[in-house]
Amino acid sequence: MGFLPLSLTLLLAAIPIPVEESRLQNDAAPVLEQAMAPEAFEAVLLEGDLPALQLACADAAQFGLEERLRLLRNRLMEVAPAPQPFAVVMANARALMQCKAPDSVPVVLSRYGPAPGQQRREWLLLSWRAAAAALDQERAILALLRLAEGDPSRLEAEALVVGLDDAGQPLTRSGLDVLADHQIANGDAAEAVITLLAGRRTGEAAARRLGLASELLGELEPERSGPLLEAALDQAAAVQAWNLAEDLLRLQLTLELENGGTGDRPRERLRRLATRVDDRFTLLDLDRDAPVLTPGQREQLDQELRSPRAPGGHAALGESEASEADATVFSAQP
Repeated sequence: MGFLPLSLTLLLAAIPIPVEESRLQNDAAPVLEQAMAPEAFEAVLLEGDLPALQLACADAAQFGLEERLRLLRNRLMEVAPAPQPFAVVMANARALMQCKAPDSVPVVLSRYGPAPGQQRREWLLLSWRAAAAALDQERAILALLRLAEGDPSRLEAEALVVGLDDAGQPLTRSGLDVLADHQIANGDAAEAVITLLAGRRTGEAAARRLGLASELLGELEPERSGPLLEAALDQAAAVQAWNLAEDLLRLQLTLELENGGTGDRPRERLRRLATRVDDRFTLLDLDRDAPVLTPGQREQLDQELRSPRAPGGHAALGESEASEADATVFSAQP
């Protein structure tokens, strides 16, 4: 079959959410025109305070000066030994992040145990950022679960900054989705399903989460996967998210084939939806696998799918305009 399983990254796409600029100011790296002079660097390394060391880290990182980064990391581990107040510990940890040393952040953060409240929240968020940057999935999971006090549903409204868009604006994702990502990366598929099903959003967000939960359960509990996927399709249809609905039907087709089914029902549902929204690429892909095609016809369709801008490619068909799909597309009947 020409279709691949629905990508986890597509199902849990990053959705921009407004965040306060102040949340990013402490960690923003200044753009420098030239590297710090050797004499200035030596002075900062020997006598600089945390802000100066962080600036030197930004400088070394921007210009790829690995030896300077190494020296700065070592200095940052010694410049503010315990005990230190909260502000100093956090500044030290942020400087290490700037110096591309997320693995060292937990050591510094362990020098202060925040009480419940805003300090603990900031401490846990920085713990998560460091763990995520270090690809330490277990530590990242622990930080987020502590932030949620053990209840993943509390992460629903937690907008976590996961990167920047092309314009330099923050991209955020729901903490619940981020937690599920870490659990998947850590091999905890069953826990990820529990997290995804703890969400309370409806519409497209719910469709993506239910679809991902269904995909994860495809190997663990196939009997639960089907109903979740149908619920995902209902959510997608409710907001007319037809591209997502097509992805979910592709997933349904893949899962049925993997479990020894014929795939006739999801294939026909996908064909009906693709016809209604004028998705000619999907129709071409479905036709490519039709058993009635001769080898020559199948080779021609393969060429059209691989080379959309070549003569005869599917781009020559023109752009398809999204049209409303009838609810019968999702009928349980083939």
